[in-house]
Amino acid sequence: MRTKRRIVQHVERERTVRGGRELHLTYRVADDHPVPAILLLPDASTPVPGAVLVHGYSSRKEHVAEPVGRALLARGVASLSLDLPLHGTRADPVQKQSMFDPVGMVKLWRQALADVRLGLRFLGARPEVDAERLALLGYSMGSFLSVVIAADDPAVRAVIVAAGGDLPEGTSFSGVARMVADPIRAVRRLEGRPLLMIHGKRDRTVTAAQARRLFEAAREPKEILWYDAGHYLPAEGSEAAARWLAERFGERA
Repeated sequence: MRTKRRIVQHVERERTVRGGRELHLTYRVADDHPVPAILLLPDASTPVPGAVLVHGYSSRKEHVAEPVGRALLARGVASLSLDLPLHGTRADPVQKQSMFDPVGMVKLWRQALADVRLGLRFLGARPEVDAERLALLGYSMGSFLSVVIAADDPAVRAVIVAAGGDLPEGTSFSGVARMVADPIRAVRRLEGRPLLMIHGKRDRTVTAAQARRLFEAAREPKEILWYDAGHYLPAEGSEAAARWLAERFGERA
């Protein structure tokens, strides 16, 4: 029998923002490392939907909290943006060397998965949030994490993949990475949960071909939005993602 572990939070600061509240905090279980995060909570009298926002490689929580989290807040959807291992306030130049070691990379990947999964539990346990309406939104590297987690977690009711797709083909890295996490296999297991993909036509980091492969492998309902952009998507992408999610969860779109 799996023992439930209590999630502990520490709020560092809180302020009122347009449409709700912004909390800078950490969350953890037992003596595990604290995960830094930004929580945006809409003004509401009843529990609202929520989304965990997962940034990309070399990014940080602010880079998803500011554009996407704010757009969600305006539509009555809560969000939790976290710093992944070795990113943002968790950056460590010495530990970063482990990213170039296959064993270290797998360890970091598993830690990132655990941190995002715990973030889902933490967000769903908040009294302001409806645990029956949780979503994952991942950008670039964060999208790979989001699809893999959603495949195994029925608590995730909708998924948004921004600047993400299948692994690149024809490289030794992709062969090793697919043994650890296969986006194609994962996306097929969403099984009827809605998927939105947002991608730049000129993306050279995660190519349009990679995005199409992931989209074609996914089951309905699914939708893909293309922008005349590279790997960095325009502000309209954040607004479109927030509007789409609010519509799926019945909030003010």
